[in-house]
Amino acid sequence: MSESVSLDVTGMKCGGCETNVKKKLDATDGVISVEAKHKENKVDVEFDSAVTNVEAISSVITEAGFVVG
Repeated sequence: MSESVSLDVTGMKCGGCETNVKKKLDATDGVISVEAKHKENKVDVEFDSAVTNVEAISSVITEAGFVVG
């Protein structure tokens, strides 16, 4: 089942940061689409909840060097 989440993410300073987050999440099983917006400190993710969850998505963002929450 497809779900969407909008996460508050700090530490993204530019388009390169957005691209980094997007690449990491696009490579994550179950992630359908990603929109990262550094000016709004937001990452919107659509994902298959049968494959992944918000905690796993947050972990990928944290491992990329950004803060979720």
